Parts: sequence; C-alpha cells; structure tokens
Amino acid sequence: MRAFATDSEVMQHAISLARKGFGFVAPNPMVGAVILSHSGEWIEEGFHQEFGKAHAEINAISAAGERTHGAQLFVTLEPCSHFGKTPPCADAVIAAGFRRVVIGCQDSAPHVAGRGIQKLRDAGIEVTVGVCEAEAKRLVAPFEMLIHERRPWVHAKWAMTLDGRVATYTGHSQWISCDQSRAWVHELRGRVDAIITGAGTVRSDDCLLTARPQGPRTALRVVMDSTGESLTADCQLVKTLDQAPVLVCVSRGCSGIALQRLQQWGVQVFQTTAPDHVDVSEVLQELGRRQCTHALLEAGPRLLGAFFDAGKVDEVHVFVAPKLIGGVRALSPVGGEGLARIPDNANLTHVQTVTIGEDLLIEADVSRKPPVGDLQRESVSSTIHGS
Repeated sequence: MRAFATDSEVMQHAISLARKGFGFVAPNPMVGAVILSHSGEWIEEGFHQEFGKAHAEINAISAAGERTHGAQLFVTLEPCSHFGKTPPCADAVIAAGFRRVVIGCQDSAPHVAGRGIQKLRDAGIEVTVGVCEAEAKRLVAPFEMLIHERRPWVHAKWAMTLDGRVATYTGHSQWISCDQSRAWVHELRGRVDAIITGAGTVRSDDCLLTARPQGPRTALRVVMDSTGESLTADCQLVKTLDQAPVLVCVSRGCSGIALQRLQQWGVQVFQTTAPDHVDVSEVLQELGRRQCTHALLEAGPRLLGAFFDAGKVDEVHVFVAPKLIGGVRALSPVGGEGLARIPDNANLTHVQTVTIGEDLLIEADVSRKPPVGDLQRESVSSTIHGS
C-alpha cells in the first residue's frame, strides 16, 4: 500500500498514471485519478485507458466501490460535466460521496470550462484546484492544441552525431542511432496519429513510416511534396497502403497527371492554396480537421526548418550518438531561416535526458514565447517545395 506525504505527491502519482493512456485515448486528454481515505490511506486508482471508454475517475470509483464515501479524490483534470460518449464524471463523483476533490487543472474546453468544478462545489464537496498545475496542464496540452488551435501537437524527432550532423557530406545517414533508439522511435510511431515527412526523404530513403511492431494506433503517413512526384508505383509507401493510409500534400500548381496517378494508386491527396509550395499551417489544419492529436515529424533539415520557422514544433526528441562525422558540407538537423541571434534565455522547457543503448535521448518542449535576444523578422518562411 503506497503512502503519500502531501497532496503534490498524490497528484504526481496521478500524472504518472495518466501517461499510460498515451496513444490510446486521443483525441481525449490523458487523465489519471487516485482515491485516498479520509485519513490519507491509498484506496484505489485509475486512468483513462481508451477513447470512448470510462474516464479515469470512473475507473477508480468502480474499483473502490463503497469505499469512496467520505474519501478524497485526486484527479489530474477537472471532471467533465456533460454527456459525451460517457455520462458526466462530475455526477458520478457526487454520487460516490467524496468529501474532498483535488484537481490538477481546469479543463479549458468550452463545453467544460469550470462547470464540473462548480457542480462539485454546489453539491457541498470541498474542491482544491491547481495542485501540480503546470505538470497537469502539460499533460493535456495536445488535447488543448486540437481544441483551441485546431491542429495536432507536433513532435520533431531526429538522430545526430555528437558534432551535430545528421548525414555525411555524401548524404549517407544510416545508421546514426543504435538499435535500441530505433526501437524507441517505432514505439512512438505506434502512439501518434500522423507521421510527416518530405519529398526528399521519400526519394532518398524510400521510407516506410510504419510502427514495427504495430502499436495501439496506425498513423496516417503524410508526405509534403509540392509536385506530387516523389512517390512511385513501386515505392514502399504505395506498396504498403493496405497497412496504413498515405496522404500526399501538394501545391495548387500540382499537375493533373500527378494528381490522377496518386489517386489511381489509392493515395489520399490534399491540395493546398499556394501555387508552388505546400504551407505548413495548411497541412496541420487539415490534420486537425481529421482529429489528429499527435503528429510526428520525421524529415530532413529543410522540412524541419520550415516547421521551426513557422513556430509549429511543440516537442523535440533528439538522439545524440557517440559518433563524430566532421566536414563543413555535412548536414545539420534543422535548416530553414532560423534565429538571427542566440537567445538570451533557453527556448526549450521541460528538458529531460535518458540513456538508450549507447545514445543519449534529449526530450523537451519548445517554448511558446519568442526567445529574448531574437531579432524581429518581417516574415517567416513556413513552406516546403517538392525537392
């Protein structure tokens, strides 16, 4: 039986429970719940396990049974107050007889937005909001991105050598990371809704972009290619359409012949408005329309740079291998225009590091605020062309 000294410790445990839902609950948010007795003893816990199924509070309440009367409920996100695929959790919390509810953060979705909290208080329950709020809000950030900005949370992933190179001067890049790191990437692929790459990567690598072994989700494979000519009838993306769908994002100037060829193969096509390029924001809005919550960006420096310049990268996963390449013509991971000056303050937050095999994995969120020290630019390129 686990003992907790503070409310924060309980909430941290609830947050760790919630993360188990990554890849299973989208487009819903990840949520965890812990039930303690009046005196603080652990009773039961639960998390949101699958989209359309019972929420975290309900799973914990069901496991606890009558022990909820007079107990305390810790939940990472405000209980819902509306009928969706499941009944309102706030009603179930009230019926369970809790004397106190501790909430990590308020649900900012318009159909909740404090109504669940108010319903609990109106029922005479003591409600505390904001315990471990920053961590709780980070947990639901992809959900809020989809709700408010109508686009997925973008994960950018790359592997590089210790001297910051993703390929030699000849273009050779396989393999920089170790077997264990590549297995980790396959697990991430199996938990996202879309995997985005560029025309150059398709041409050079004949990439497959599937999770092996298959994970809880089958990601839409997205190729940004203004001309629509990077795919061929015998490329892996086309030959494996029975395993996972492919969406090619093309420009308005893409030829009718290219469009017809893609459609005959069974490839989905999204045509953007610009005549000669594919706009990053338009692609992300289309993925948001398709209810994609998490998108993984696996691409070369040009496309990575376009996403960074557009301010559309939310999280990075960087594998640093104990290898050196050297050479002024060797490729660095992020192209594009970049910043005019070195930021005075860090523009990455929630930085975590872990060793995987012989590699170092660095994960971090990209700050939403413009870094201090960056010069203002009149315009930012957020486009990618076909080559």
